[in-house]
Amino acid sequence: MGKKKDKRFELVLNESTKALTGTMILRDKHTGVHYLFVASGYGGGLTALLDKNGNPVIDEVDNQND
Repeated sequence: MGKKKDKRFELVLNESTKALTGTMILRDKHTGVHYLFVASGYGGGLTALLDKNGNPVIDEVDNQND
């Protein structure tokens, strides 16, 4: 078969409190942007994680493999 494709997002933090409830921080390996995902029951929300100045949290990335 073909080459396995790398996953674009990596899990930075996972704080689950109980079934169907939790908080995760994901990092886009292509852009370095961090995202906050919160799940509660059967609902959830996703947003860019912001620093104290309101700017997105971004890590430097190595784009040589894009």
